[in-house]
Amino acid sequence: MQWIATPEALDARLSSWADERVVAMDTEFLRERTYYPKLALVQLAAGGEIALVDPLVPGIPERLALLLEDSSVTKLMHSASEDLQALARGCGAVPAPLFDTQVAAAMAGLGAGLSYQKLVEQLCGHVLEKGETRSDWLRRPLSDSQLHYAADDVRHLHAMHADLQSRLLALGRLDWLDSDSARAVRNARDDAEDPNPQLAIRSASSLDADGQRRLRRLLRWREAEARHSDRPRGWVLDNDVAVALSRRPLDSFDRLDALLDAQPKAPRRARRDLWDLLQAPVAEEERDLPLLRAAEPVDKQRLRQMQDAVAALAAALGIPDGLLCARKHLETLLDGRGWPNALAGWRRSLLEPVLAPLLA
Repeated sequence: MQWIATPEALDARLSSWADERVVAMDTEFLRERTYYPKLALVQLAAGGEIALVDPLVPGIPERLALLLEDSSVTKLMHSASEDLQALARGCGAVPAPLFDTQVAAAMAGLGAGLSYQKLVEQLCGHVLEKGETRSDWLRRPLSDSQLHYAADDVRHLHAMHADLQSRLLALGRLDWLDSDSARAVRNARDDAEDPNPQLAIRSASSLDADGQRRLRRLLRWREAEARHSDRPRGWVLDNDVAVALSRRPLDSFDRLDALLDAQPKAPRRARRDLWDLLQAPVAEEERDLPLLRAAEPVDKQRLRQMQDAVAALAAALGIPDGLLCARKHLETLLDGRGWPNALAGWRRSLLEPVLAPLLA
């Protein structure tokens, strides 16, 4: 195990791995008090060697980005979605191509959402410690316990990759994993703001059209503030407070004050910004916004038939129901809103023949 804290040391290590086509990778990061994940450590393994890389050192993130973007090197990771975001922010690059061992295990029929520790025990027979899960990874120097824990997170990825790849090859499902991995990479690269964040707030369906327009303004302001100040969205403006402020027009600044005073999580220092947002006239681009409608009663019988069909198909394939199709996607189909993007590709090719008769 090598601790790497200079760009030159990282260059030497990566040069020694020049012929390696598969590199195991993991990260440690903190996000409890920030909007963006703070990359604190990058673990790499290849050629029987493990390198623990300090991304806080100037010059190292740029070197790591070269590896992340090298399309000739497959990156092995486990449950990679949050790590991808941390690397995108910390290094300005996302690892691709990607082989996610958690997703691969589900596709191979070993179980849904298996932790790294459980999968290592299942495939490699090793029981790993969990002692540093909530450790402070920004401290320097890291303790021996932290270093050992971090190294373990990549120590067994190559062995698991060999096992899982052979299983997926035998099942003819490597293209499933390639498709899901490519989508995960695309999602991590896409840092665009949601133009209609109000549609993700269920309680927004209780607001009229003008109320949803006000809510959209507040949520877009919140997003900009959260990114600018690097604070969690909920610390800038809580969802419940945003809905309460949007429910009806405010006839005075005192009324806004009263509403804020009644909400423990209200951002009182931003009351002038909030007032201006809530009082602004409806802009032309707001007139044709998509609106969140109150949920129609679900046809429970048809939904159950669709769930049963998905469960039967998943059982025949030996994979978890949730990997194949989530309930929310069935509800989208049942509502006549078409096939969700999440079901594109191999999922739709499997699901459409069994669900189409139930949707007719």
